[in-house]
Amino acid sequence: MESSASADAVARLDDLTRKLRRECPWDREQDERSIVPHTVGEAYELAAAAESGDDAKLLDELGDVLFQVHFLSLLLEERGHGSLAEVADHVHAKLVHRHPHIFGEVEVNSSGEVLKNWDQIKKGEAGREPGIFGDVPENLPGPLYALKTQRRAASTGFDFEHVPYEHVSDELQELEEAKTREERFHEVGDVLFAAVNVARKLKVDPELALRASAERFRTRVEGAEELAHAQGVKWDELDPDTQVAYYAKARLSLG
Repeated sequence: MESSASADAVARLDDLTRKLRRECPWDREQDERSIVPHTVGEAYELAAAAESGDDAKLLDELGDVLFQVHFLSLLLEERGHGSLAEVADHVHAKLVHRHPHIFGEVEVNSSGEVLKNWDQIKKGEAGREPGIFGDVPENLPGPLYALKTQRRAASTGFDFEHVPYEHVSDELQELEEAKTREERFHEVGDVLFAAVNVARKLKVDPELALRASAERFRTRVEGAEELAHAQGVKWDELDPDTQVAYYAKARLSLG
């Protein structure tokens, strides 16, 4: 799509967003606190669409996220603290600043060097919280929070040269040896943190990987329930061993 066509489409969405804000009772009632949960939900739906490989679904979810950006930008504009244009200009300037190998004289030989430079540039930007973890929000979902803290530590040189598989084994052993509820709570967290670290070193997004695993489990359980139903049996009336047997059959057929 040409630049002018993109601009026209964005302008139409902007006009629609303003009309909804003026005339729709629900939209008029919203503020940042009430709309952000919807924004987060749309972001998760976008991630699921991207992971699914369904381009039609991805296009749809990108539109929903784009609307969220328009709506939140309009709230800024109403308070005189910004606008969609300022949001676009701000991110444009930020991306240019963080890509000196494209827009400056810096030379890089790998994507790893790009990321290292990116982190160093972020540290020097105005408004950043001080400290190694100053720019890591504490309200992120657990896997993402763990991933970002590990990445920030690694950016200072505090990292493993290899994939730390053995740390997962060590933490599992400590979990098995835990005696109290508090100890188990602590060790479960360490197991999960170690697993995220392995994912990071393997360049696997732990959030997406976990969601994909949960989706596979869900599909297999639903398949097992269907197998039981086909034989005239109610899933929730089966004993655990029989449920496991049906699950194994579903897993074989579904992969």
